[in-house]
Amino acid sequence: MVLLHGLLRNSVAIKVSAPPRRQDITIRHLLFTLASSVALWTIYYNYLRRSGSLFPQEGVIFWPPETPETWAERAVQVKSAFLHAYHGYERLAFPHDELRPVSNTSINNFNGWGVTVVDSLDTMLLMGLEEEYRRAVPLIKSTNFSLPTNTEVPFFETVIRYLGGLLSAYALSEDHFLRDKADELATKLSPAFNTSSGFPLFSVNTYNASDAKRPFGVLAEIASYQMEYAYLGKITGKKEHVDRAISTTNLFYNADLSLSGGMYPTRWDLNEGKPSDLHLSVGAAADSGHEYTLKQFLMTAQTDRANLEMYLRLTFHVINNLLYLSPQRKLLYVTDSTTNGNRTATSHSFEHLSCFFPGLLALGAHTLPLNHLETVGINVTELADDLFSQHQQGYDDLAEFNLADLHLWAAEGIAQTCYLTYADQPSGLGPDVVAMRVGGKFGETRWMDAMRKWKKSGQVGSPPGVGDKHPWVGNPTATTAREREVDTMKRDYGVKNMAYYLRPEAVESFYILWRTTGNVKWRHRGWNVFQAIQRVAKTPSGYASVDRVQTLNPTLQDSMPSYFLAETLKYLYLLFLEDEVVPLEKWVFNTEAHPLPVFEWSQGEKEAYGII
Repeated sequence: MVLLHGLLRNSVAIKVSAPPRRQDITIRHLLFTLASSVALWTIYYNYLRRSGSLFPQEGVIFWPPETPETWAERAVQVKSAFLHAYHGYERLAFPHDELRPVSNTSINNFNGWGVTVVDSLDTMLLMGLEEEYRRAVPLIKSTNFSLPTNTEVPFFETVIRYLGGLLSAYALSEDHFLRDKADELATKLSPAFNTSSGFPLFSVNTYNASDAKRPFGVLAEIASYQMEYAYLGKITGKKEHVDRAISTTNLFYNADLSLSGGMYPTRWDLNEGKPSDLHLSVGAAADSGHEYTLKQFLMTAQTDRANLEMYLRLTFHVINNLLYLSPQRKLLYVTDSTTNGNRTATSHSFEHLSCFFPGLLALGAHTLPLNHLETVGINVTELADDLFSQHQQGYDDLAEFNLADLHLWAAEGIAQTCYLTYADQPSGLGPDVVAMRVGGKFGETRWMDAMRKWKKSGQVGSPPGVGDKHPWVGNPTATTAREREVDTMKRDYGVKNMAYYLRPEAVESFYILWRTTGNVKWRHRGWNVFQAIQRVAKTPSGYASVDRVQTLNPTLQDSMPSYFLAETLKYLYLLFLEDEVVPLEKWVFNTEAHPLPVFEWSQGEKEAYGII
């Protein structure tokens, strides 16, 4: 940027100091103009008319190499943001669940056990906030995990926020009371597993050990507890906890996924343990169920082959079928599909919740021998044996590529689109859901179709959707509604949900991509997001969810979710730290950003727990 400014100054100086020239028009000028016009006309009819872009945006954007001291100062600013939010909670909402940062009141929306405290414990420890941690301890020790009769505890949220928070804080502090409270809580949640399949129910009454009989469950809620229960079993030596984790793995591994291409559908019958629809997504109601396949494999020292196979089948199906490019800007995004009979419909919605997925892909590319899966006993062709021919063909198509590169390219492209949904908005904050443009003269473009064309043409330039892109800038002269509509079409998407709920998924992926690639652009993108949070979401007592992010006048919602302190600020803090204090080879984050240590089962544990 300094170099650019210098060039601009020199250019201005040259223009000012240069003597005036005569402006006479000659035959040579006319001939040059005519030749230029013919050249531009030829370029248009041979390239622009087909491609829709004379100057493709794919390329490299220069990001300044900030000093370690600058990044350290930015980490300090994130820590200050955490203290601002947590102290506001302590002052105005403790010991209730969450702070309402606009009205300065409290709410009990997650069992009333002080979810903000428990969710924030490991963030305090990682930031070295000993006083805040010390003040939190009495609340944890005195918590009674029994709620009044007729009050149900949501199993999924209780596991990822409370159980995960207790276990991670124990792993970081080795304070044994945290392990004991985690054991107590998991035992209270046991009635959730009283189904004929073994999948957990949505909720449980922890007072009288009864359960709420609901015959159906969604993937995220029935498949996001293996990590917590496996680690709890490891540190307590209790077989019943380990059994919960193993049972879930076996249920999914043995499920018939032939109709869904090997990918878990979203909705499941809890009595029969089978899928009950063919809605495929990595977004809401499904996300963490997919996430835990890879993470359970990594946490158990890469010994859980069943979860590895399920992760590979998931990613192969998503890459082949659910990744698309927008028509003009070539934004790479992941969406969802629904199959009814012989017809499959793709929504082309892109959710902020799905922005965890590029981080998962990057983590897999970093930790797995994707180009040499035979070294871990995986035959890629055999993974598709139970699938229909159209899905088997997709596996053959992937074999044409370097799998590690392909996964990383997908990660970088999707994560960039996540960032652009922030950077495109006047507020600098990303909307919760956008609808990508498809149809009409543009049709729709699957990423793998574009990748095959790129490969066939000699792999010139960046892979489709992966090269750096600039944020969209609207036309300030567009004044009428029609002019603004036409102008916004160039952005390639419309905003379906205008709110930013202080979500962490985008910065989570930026953090993992920074640690796995070393590319500083992910730190800069995270810094831009943090600055927008500071500028728009901050209140005198904390930080608020934001509505109307696509306008110049966003509004604040009276909500500060506990995950903002547990996840969003934690990932930003780790992103700006120079040292990797939570090495990805030694720790695995649960879906609430609670790091759990990698461990191995001893031979005695394998025999006692029936681990193959």
